[in-house]
Amino acid sequence: MRIPLLLLLSSLPLFGCFAQTMPKTDSVFILKPSQVFDGRDLHQDWVVVVQGERITAAGPAAYVVTPANARTITLPGQTLLPGLIEGHSHLLLHPYNETSWNDQVLKEADALRVARATVHARNTLLAGFTTVRDLGSEGAEYADVGLKQAIDQGIIPGPRMLVAGKALIATGSYGPKGFDPAFEVPQGAEAADGVDNISRVVRDQIGKGVDIVKVYADYRWGPNGEAMPTFTLAELKLIVEIASSSGRPVVAHASTPEGMRRAAEAGVETIEHGDGGTPEVFKLMAKRRVALCPTLAAGDAILQYNGWRKGQDPEPVRITQKRESFKAALSAKVPISVGGDVGVFPHGDNARELEMLVNYGMPTVEVLRAATSGNARLFHLDNRLGSVKVGLLADLISVSGDPTKDIATLRNVKMVMKGGQIFRQP
Repeated sequence: MRIPLLLLLSSLPLFGCFAQTMPKTDSVFILKPSQVFDGRDLHQDWVVVVQGERITAAGPAAYVVTPANARTITLPGQTLLPGLIEGHSHLLLHPYNETSWNDQVLKEADALRVARATVHARNTLLAGFTTVRDLGSEGAEYADVGLKQAIDQGIIPGPRMLVAGKALIATGSYGPKGFDPAFEVPQGAEAADGVDNISRVVRDQIGKGVDIVKVYADYRWGPNGEAMPTFTLAELKLIVEIASSSGRPVVAHASTPEGMRRAAEAGVETIEHGDGGTPEVFKLMAKRRVALCPTLAAGDAILQYNGWRKGQDPEPVRITQKRESFKAALSAKVPISVGGDVGVFPHGDNARELEMLVNYGMPTVEVLRAATSGNARLFHLDNRLGSVKVGLLADLISVSGDPTKDIATLRNVKMVMKGGQIFRQP
């Protein structure tokens, strides 16, 4: 018997997590949790009032005037906090133990990747991450720009997105390897070299709708496949100059000391990965206020895909070195951006990075600050997001327990609100 499509969809349990209609602009909520983490500090006996898409009151219950027409939502035993901000995501990728990066870039149609990405967006939002910085479509052209538009227009549920489009690479450095040189294969990013070509490509990407210009400042293209710098310092400075003139930041993939040094000297705002960072490089980053997004969870996941039995086998050298470099970054007081390179591992498992940051030595409350108000500040969103503060957008989540003491409670998400709309019912 053929079941009507609408009846089938209505029976799926995942749809129960979402508000079925957009709220009216005069919708008013009074949120009464056990405590509130405002993006900086923890407060007891606070209430938060949301009207339309914004926070209109927040503070001690005894002093907040609550509107008579409001719907009260009581959140017993829960902490209310700003929606979490993911600093490094690829919604158009899925875990490499399912399909290799090469095969995703070379064999999966963009339509398939976009369809899968809509699920990734939903899973990310339901996990309490209401904003993501998506740092490269990895061969899917400007599908990330379209995905962002679909979310903004309310067509599909998902987090707010800052997108980087195709990302910039130096010719010959990136992309699938091992093919007959006579064949041109998709690169997963866009090559740009020299003053004229770099100027054209950066401006073209801006014109196509990117919020961020991402550049690969080094990659595995050395004589023996080792990571080596790609762009010269002059080229990186040109990229930053052009992007900055349009009001856009530049972020750099970099894992070698020299690639990181050039990126920091050129004026990028964040360095992604930074595995091989040295005390000297981190000192330079701290001086120039260049943030590090360490993406601990990605390397950890890849090693497990390659056979490392975490918790049973000794830690690989790569993990030991990563612990040491991250400790050096903390000692140098480098600003830390929280981002896991999600897509290497499952979307919706974003809290994995926060748990690893704590495990690698970053204090729990500092991780929580970095994933809310800290990322908002680094990404130039702090006038809109990242704090429980009057006038900001009502991107709020609640979790069972106290995440300032146990970061794992971020997995116990009970409520998700984005712009005053409830996507996960408490």
